[in-house]
Amino acid sequence: MGSNWDWQVFLQDPGGKYPTYWQWMLSAWGWTVSVALLALVVALVLGSLVGIIRTLPNSPWLIRLGNAWVELFRNIPLLVQIFLWYHVIPALVPVMKGVPSFVLVVLALGFFTSARIAEQVRSGIQALPKGQRYAGMAVGFTTPQYYRYVILPMAYRIIIPPLTSETMNIFKNSSVAFAVSVTELTMFAMQAQEETSRGIEVYLAVTGLYVISAFAINRIMAFIEKKTRVPGFIVSASGGGGGH
Repeated sequence: MGSNWDWQVFLQDPGGKYPTYWQWMLSAWGWTVSVALLALVVALVLGSLVGIIRTLPNSPWLIRLGNAWVELFRNIPLLVQIFLWYHVIPALVPVMKGVPSFVLVVLALGFFTSARIAEQVRSGIQALPKGQRYAGMAVGFTTPQYYRYVILPMAYRIIIPPLTSETMNIFKNSSVAFAVSVTELTMFAMQAQEETSRGIEVYLAVTGLYVISAFAINRIMAFIEKKTRVPGFIVSASGGGGGH
């Protein structure tokens, strides 16, 4: 079977704006990376904000709002959310009709992942001893200040391992962008396989690029974890109550 493989298929002319399938695949990889990185920024910002809101002391309505956000975006399948952003929201909000599908995919993937990151941020904050908060209050910090200077620096260190998995997942989940005609790796693979009838070579190459991306993320996050580790800092796995 291996003798029938033809890797020169990537040097063929696809008859479009790319001289070869190889260049087309690299362009698709670039779109995949762009979607994933921009969605990750959206997810980190929104997820951190919602996660913090869910741990605020004496703020029951904000906590309910944060909980509703998590339950809404975590319980609807990602592909359904992509279609909602692409077909439903522009119909309900006319100003969204001119927004490129690339931006809609970034928003859908970012909002979906933000619910998961919010849960991780909440868990990281609640895993800290409550004395961290009291120490911040004792030196005169306001609530935003003791979150900024005391709680969040430690909480983010705790959640780096699950954030690594979430960052890898966002790269893999970016494959759903093909559903709204964003030319990322999965869409390239489907079209190239149909045009060349070389599905084995095409899908192996695309799989290799996904593996390279995931491995790069893993190494980068491992480096960040090593550099930010606090010697001797151990957090109980059971976490604790809220109210930080």
